[in-house]
Amino acid sequence: MPYAIHILETGGPEVMRVVDVPEELPGPGQISIDQTAVGLNFIDVYHRTGLYPIDLPAAIGLEAAGSIDKVGDGVTEFSVGDRVAYAGGGLGAYTSKRVINADAVVKIPHDVTDETAAAVMLKGFTASYLLHRTHPVKKGDIVLFHAIAGGVGLIACQILKQLGAIVVGTVGSKEKAEIARKYGCDYPIVYTEESFKDTVMDITDGVGVPVVYDSVGASTFDESIDCLAKFGTFVSFGNASGPVPPFEPGLLSQKGSLFFTRPTLMSHIGTHELVTELAGWLFNHIKNGLKVEIKQTFALKDVADAHRALESRNTTGSTILSP
Repeated sequence: MPYAIHILETGGPEVMRVVDVPEELPGPGQISIDQTAVGLNFIDVYHRTGLYPIDLPAAIGLEAAGSIDKVGDGVTEFSVGDRVAYAGGGLGAYTSKRVINADAVVKIPHDVTDETAAAVMLKGFTASYLLHRTHPVKKGDIVLFHAIAGGVGLIACQILKQLGAIVVGTVGSKEKAEIARKYGCDYPIVYTEESFKDTVMDITDGVGVPVVYDSVGASTFDESIDCLAKFGTFVSFGNASGPVPPFEPGLLSQKGSLFFTRPTLMSHIGTHELVTELAGWLFNHIKNGLKVEIKQTFALKDVADAHRALESRNTTGSTILSP
């Protein structure tokens, strides 16, 4: 019998429960997927804790991969047996079997495994929209990317190098600095040992960088703003240390006519055309050598342990949940 991970209330990892669920048949425009791998992401923690409010009770999770076992009426782009993956399409990826709108999924290329697809979809889509849409990176740009040794960070680092950028990244330890360097980070900065702002200004001869990509939030905001060159862009796309504190818009003018944006993946996967475009960029980067580091694998039923590891920052790269 299929099962899913549900939460009845917000809170710590212990609020997640394994629940048997009846098998659902796909309706018009939908497909049913036998899921083989589920991705773990920090947004799952935000949903679980209530930082990003959702209606309860709920199944959580946003990305997974598997094979289609049934198709609903009107579905012409996919067939039974197709290997597919998704990032979005509504909450509910923490399950062994999933019915989802066909518009939300993409076919997995033959040379990409289910595990890689599940590990890369949400994080890879995030890196792709950040670097191709939110602030398109140009060859020669010096870019500051926080948490560069994390799941999104390692993917973004490789894409940035393919785009010809110079990558400055923050990490929490020397071990993570070595991981980041291995994947192309030109200047990994251990933020617990040195000021990333001072290092960035040294690297740029006091000019600053054109863009900062920040998924950390509260603890990095002030110094990140000071790292930006005139007309630079601060891209806030996560809150690992808590939300960015309220600030006066005048701060942006004082610091050099800066831009501040808070994008979300959901806006960038709102249509099948947008999803297809992101997938095209992402799979092209994989074809050109982008590697996905799956460093941890947990059974889906042990998802509480996976959340604890993620929140304690004891993970690197990507984590897979196996149904």
